[in-house]
Amino acid sequence: MSATAVATPYSPPEINKWVVALSIAPGSLMATIDSSIVNVAIPHIRGTIGATVEEIAWISTAYIVAMVLIMPLTGLLGAVFGQKRLYIISLLLFLAGSILCGMARTLPVFVAFRILQGLGAGSLQPSQQAILRQTFPLEEQGMAMAIYSMVIMVGPAVGPVLGGWITDNMAWPWIFYINVPIGIIGVFLTMKYVFEPTDVRHANVKRAAALREHMDWAGIALMIVAIASLQYFLEEGPTKDWFHSTPILVCGFVAVVSLIAFVIRELSCPQPVVNLRLFRDPTFASGTVIAAIVYAALIGNMFLLPVYMQELLGFDATQSGIALIPRTIAMLIVTPFVGRLYNSIPPALVIGFGAIMFIFGSYELSFITLQSGMMDIVVPLVIMGSSLACLMIPLTTVALSTTARKDLADAAGLNSFVRQIGGSIGITVFTTLLANYAIQAKAGVAAHVSLLRPELQPQLGAMMHQLVHRVADWNLAHALMIKILSGRATVEGMVLSFDKLFVLQAILFAVVIPLLFFLRSGREGPAETLEISLE
Repeated sequence: MSATAVATPYSPPEINKWVVALSIAPGSLMATIDSSIVNVAIPHIRGTIGATVEEIAWISTAYIVAMVLIMPLTGLLGAVFGQKRLYIISLLLFLAGSILCGMARTLPVFVAFRILQGLGAGSLQPSQQAILRQTFPLEEQGMAMAIYSMVIMVGPAVGPVLGGWITDNMAWPWIFYINVPIGIIGVFLTMKYVFEPTDVRHANVKRAAALREHMDWAGIALMIVAIASLQYFLEEGPTKDWFHSTPILVCGFVAVVSLIAFVIRELSCPQPVVNLRLFRDPTFASGTVIAAIVYAALIGNMFLLPVYMQELLGFDATQSGIALIPRTIAMLIVTPFVGRLYNSIPPALVIGFGAIMFIFGSYELSFITLQSGMMDIVVPLVIMGSSLACLMIPLTTVALSTTARKDLADAAGLNSFVRQIGGSIGITVFTTLLANYAIQAKAGVAAHVSLLRPELQPQLGAMMHQLVHRVADWNLAHALMIKILSGRATVEGMVLSFDKLFVLQAILFAVVIPLLFFLRSGREGPAETLEISLE
């Protein structure tokens, strides 16, 4: 006997949402940590495998390119394998890549295994985001995204500190081997406690059948070419003098052409490999674009501070990592409160408040000098850490607030992909500007350091007297004095260029505030129904 199908509100299975959140956190956390943990160990790795400075950069570039490449495919892979199974497969791939990276002793093999590790890592973040959204009830979506935001923001902050400590006290392969026990625990917990909702599973089965019948191979090929060339362009452009390099010029051209072709293909294909039609939703589009802009500034800031502390203030890798810990602690303290307040305060107001805090913190950083101590850096960092919670939680929550449950994996993958591209653009822009500003600032400082300036002659005369006393040769002492003055002009120019970039970051966040008027919150969420057939 069968009854007519009726529409009833979706009721999730009786599972402990906090156990689910704990189960899927290790994978995403390790993926974000591994994007930065390797950087501090590069000198040791280079010595082991015998690579040049330019060649060794590929172990970071390969991981990022592979990770970004897989993110937009999360929805498709989730439909084919199932969301839970995809997460487990991705985590196992990541662990296999980690073990093999620790064993690698030649550059080509190392790069190949980093690609394998990146392919596994790419779908962990969007999968975690989708699973959390599907597990937590509507009124607790802010808290779900608070958990997700803590994971994706803690990783890059913890990575350099953890990598420096492991490299100094153990050996560089252990930055990869340490993933194994944590990952195994994550696989076990996911298998035991994570369940795919019935409505999502049914929707995935339907989509998988349609994909197998009309697989968008052309879209996949165009996406691979577009993303790989774009990411290489962004990662390697600053070190290869941009369009003065033929490979960068070719990659830029290929990226533009293939990206345009990819967008046209996906919008016209009946079963697209990446659902770009999600951008027709103004809530998803505005939240994702604003998040990309914010992430560009955040990642740029995370890049600038360690460089400033290590190259100008004389901190080692571990000390600079420890100096950044207050920012992470502040973010972890504020995050739960922002998550709980999400349903009570309009997201645009919270994001605006976070942007203002970041503007103030970044502006305060522009006043640090070579005489600045640890506390001069810690206070602005605490302010900025608090702002991160106010920024990332509402943005990640709002972006997916009107997305249907069956499309959450696609939306999460696209959101993560655009945010990651924003971060890559941020690092690229600030790296390029740092080099250009440093040259300009050095020239400006050097113009005021002249041996003929009367106010400088007493100081320069005393310096010359000391150098002649030490080397007993006037010509050599004069050459040394010129070199010292040039070095001082370089350092002062670097300080001025960093100060200028911190102010620029503040301006960038000020530009974000008017964009909040375009942010439309869908707190009520999409109407979810489940077709039930009674036999």
